Amino acid sequence: MFMHNKRLMYTVRVAEPNPALATLMLEQFGGPQGELAAAMRYFTQALAEEDPGRRDMLFDIATEELSHLEVIGSIVAMLNRGIKGQMAEAAMTEAELYMALNRGGESHTTAVLFGGAPALVNSAGVPWTAAYIDSIGDPTCDLRSNIAAESRAKIVYERLINVTDDPGIKEALGFLMTREVAHQKSFEKALYSIQPNFPPGKLPGDGKYTDKYYNLSQGSGDARGPWNSGDQWERIDDPERQMAVDGGDGQASVQLSAADEATVIAMAERMASTPDDPVTGAELGAGPGAGRTRRTNGADARP
Repeated sequence: MFMHNKRLMYTVRVAEPNPALATLMLEQFGGPQGELAAAMRYFTQALAEEDPGRRDMLFDIATEELSHLEVIGSIVAMLNRGIKGQMAEAAMTEAELYMALNRGGESHTTAVLFGGAPALVNSAGVPWTAAYIDSIGDPTCDLRSNIAAESRAKIVYERLINVTDDPGIKEALGFLMTREVAHQKSFEKALYSIQPNFPPGKLPGDGKYTDKYYNLSQGSGDARGPWNSGDQWERIDDPERQMAVDGGDGQASVQLSAADEATVIAMAERMASTPDDPVTGAELGAGPGAGRTRRTNGADARP
């Protein structure tokens, strides 16, 4: 059961309305790295979690993310409060109102379509979707995904802090950004409390391939580092050793019944290309710039 406390987790102080900035803030309201996505990710993970400790942690953080959603939504609402009244009461001339609505980004859409309310869209107006939730039901996978999600959210908050000079907004965003750091630490502790936690799942990797590094992008810029060299890795540079690494012929095959085999052969014969050089529609209509065609015998077509 949830109970709403009317006091925000962090006090929102906005110096002045700014619809364009409000639109940018929507990235953390209804965007893929935003607070709603985080809350839903952790809430659904908690419901399926079997470990009581991790379940409790996920519920705690999911609920905090909802409080963060309220904070960022309040910032959006305060930034839009002026234009909201102006739109509702027609307090400006048409030209002035038009200029105010088009200060940047999708602020005009937010004002006209949503009336200045914080909408569940990102800063480009794309609606929130459950596709942002990438949980897969394995704690070692989901905790790694959660760590990455908190990292991405922190970077978005950094960027939002950099685009405003409003001290109150900077403080509130700094708080939200810092909580992403705290959550990442909790998720990392939870991950490393599972031993072993790598590789994810129950089945082990095949030892013939777990320690091989295939250098498949060769040329200028080739580099060595701990990710592809040292005692942990067998680095494969030879192209011949990068193909059919299982010892087979590297071809795809399937066992067909005699009837299916005959049908496939008949289809391939019917759809086979011929060695003849056909005249195409592009050649029949070729003009200057068409390049070499049968009709022009290698020369450019006549005007």
